[in-house]
Amino acid sequence: MSKYKRIISVLILVLLGLLFYGCNNDKLPPENNKKYRTEVRSNVSEVILEELELGFKFFYETANTEDAAYGLIPDRFHTSGKDGGKVGTVSSIASVGFGLSALPIGIENNWITREEGEVRAYRTLETLASMERTHGFWYHFVDMKTGKRVWNSEVSIIDSALLIAGVLTVGRYFGGKIEKLASELYEAIEWDWYYDSDANKFYMGYWPEKGFEGYWNGYAEQLIIFVLAAGSPKHSVGVEAYNLMKLSSKLHNATSNYGSFYSTYTGSLFTHQFSHAWIDFRNYVDENDYNWFTNSVHATEAAIDYAIGLKGKYPGIHENSWGVSACDGPEGYRGNYGSGPSEGNAHYVDGTVPAYGALGSIVFKPEAAIKAAENYRTYEQFWSKYGFKDSYNLGYNNQNWFASDIIGIDKGISVLMIENYLSEMIWKIFMEIDYVQQGLEKLNFKYVGEER
Repeated sequence: MSKYKRIISVLILVLLGLLFYGCNNDKLPPENNKKYRTEVRSNVSEVILEELELGFKFFYETANTEDAAYGLIPDRFHTSGKDGGKVGTVSSIASVGFGLSALPIGIENNWITREEGEVRAYRTLETLASMERTHGFWYHFVDMKTGKRVWNSEVSIIDSALLIAGVLTVGRYFGGKIEKLASELYEAIEWDWYYDSDANKFYMGYWPEKGFEGYWNGYAEQLIIFVLAAGSPKHSVGVEAYNLMKLSSKLHNATSNYGSFYSTYTGSLFTHQFSHAWIDFRNYVDENDYNWFTNSVHATEAAIDYAIGLKGKYPGIHENSWGVSACDGPEGYRGNYGSGPSEGNAHYVDGTVPAYGALGSIVFKPEAAIKAAENYRTYEQFWSKYGFKDSYNLGYNNQNWFASDIIGIDKGISVLMIENYLSEMIWKIFMEIDYVQQGLEKLNFKYVGEER
């Protein structure tokens, strides 16, 4: 081969390599270097700012960074353990979703670098891609070190939805390979498999040993399921499920203290919060011109009114200590702690109040939420290295009871809602996601705010 032919051959190989590299890169979304925390509320209570920072640290510092299950976040942190606390052995996948969503908060508050956040996000998504899934859904509770199912927990649609919300959030925030992997994880979820088309309802839970059980019959925290399912390019579930949910739900009429709103079965305030951590419903109405953000405002007003009505009966429930919701109590965790009115009056109250009840409602009733947080901060036993503990009950058996644990999803709703109150950051990121916009459109939601 002549000298010139060798040179030409080398050039051809180089050009083919560049072409191949370029084609592969074309498959990746562009890197997103946009700043989202551009307008931040000033003169904010130090209690709120401290809870935000320490809450972020809970998610960042307690995550598994050593084992095969990199990035998994504990369901619980035991504040009374050695060296100021002990990480639980079980991860909640919903807690991982909140923790992923907190990464942009940590970056733009300069608590971690962008590089640190990017590594944490991508390696966590790699873990999620390697874990056991059923038709794209994850088990509710898994082992912190292995990612394997524990407690015979269900394949959960709501917890998978909260997890994938976090996955899509970091996907949009970072772009590039993270967004590509986030899209793959989302598009693999078979929402139509978890849906009974004859009943027009999503099932409540699935166990390999016994199949599906129960339905999402009425309004609760599952608005995000309808939106994410509708936006799926391959496994979409249409507007029928959403419409039936509204028809199956009870609209409580307005009083002098709060407006009309759809109640939930237990009245637990988280049911009016969780979907709103990501989806900014403020300027969206459905085809009947109903606004779910306003619904949550009125539900929060009702929760405050309920607390005021119990003043004197329970020393820890009043206008600056409100938001009864699922949490730890003196006799263990109760999912039916809630405020009235609730669907069928299914709520339970014994004087226990979780910190997140008010903090997770800070976007709905800011002044009342901040006053509650400042009141909670006066109890040192209610505070920890990661901010507020889960809950308290003043006067239980004639003494004050304070939870010993931090629960990941309860801390998560506090962190995300505080940041939305300060800068609308999580809303800004999530509402840029095409799947979300397509889901809202398929559900016949209309944007009624200013032109974007």
